[in-house]
Amino acid sequence: MKRKAIIEKIANIIFGVCAIVAIFAVCAITLYMFIKGTPALKEVGVFELLFGNVWKPTAANPSYGIAYIILASIVGTGFSVLIGVPIGLLTAVFLSELAAKKLSEVVRSAVELLAAIPSVIYGLLGLMVLNPLMYQLEKSIYAGDQAHQFTGGANMLSAIIVLAIMILPTVISVSTSSLKAVSDNLRAASLALGATKEQTIFKVVIPAAKSGILTGVVLGIGRALGEAMAINMVAGGAVNIPLPFNSVRTLTTQIVSEMGYSQGLHREVLFTVGLVLYVFIMIVNFILLKARKKEVAG
Repeated sequence: MKRKAIIEKIANIIFGVCAIVAIFAVCAITLYMFIKGTPALKEVGVFELLFGNVWKPTAANPSYGIAYIILASIVGTGFSVLIGVPIGLLTAVFLSELAAKKLSEVVRSAVELLAAIPSVIYGLLGLMVLNPLMYQLEKSIYAGDQAHQFTGGANMLSAIIVLAIMILPTVISVSTSSLKAVSDNLRAASLALGATKEQTIFKVVIPAAKSGILTGVVLGIGRALGEAMAINMVAGGAVNIPLPFNSVRTLTTQIVSEMGYSQGLHREVLFTVGLVLYVFIMIVNFILLKARKKEVAG
């Protein structure tokens, strides 16, 4: 008993130290981002930086407006979630509630493999397969339109599709685990009251697993917001208003594209772009976690 108590005490100390390190890491990252990201706000101006739509950091009279970049991140993430979450949730329902055990294991293995693929591979596939298809679609829609600037398929729509595919493994895995964690007693009670299997799934099981599903959505949004390499390869990389067939840049690709050669105020503004991305992710997580707590309390 004494040995067991010593082991438990040591384990508690180790877990406590890990928790402290995690909290310190978050606080240190937050402090660093604010220290590095706020100077440019003073020099450029908050309104010009956040609401300006002209990005010309190397011009004789440089402009540092990132409004279109922020909009591209919001639009790309929003539409990828609207596409990816329903597909991921329905796939999770199939795996946990409808599929045979062997088929479920095969599909889950495929989903896990999908999660293990590096983002650069998604970008490469998008560049070689998706962009040519988008270019053909673009030509068919804008044939004869002299004012339209063709992007070769590297556009907002390609970025949304790639992001939607990339968040699928996260949403599917977390949602499947959440659905399987729902007590079988709820299913049995619903069926005993005369509900069909489909009614039981959508009116009993999914509502009971809302908290876990929302966690998957939060993680999916984080993946979509933080993706850089794949989007840099398929979105075109120009600062434009985020229309479907416009070449665009997001907050992450902006940093990746220019940090290597930036200096002076240009470099400081890129740190501010990182700060905006960081704050945006924190706000989204805070809102969704609040919604999750309400679901749990309800």
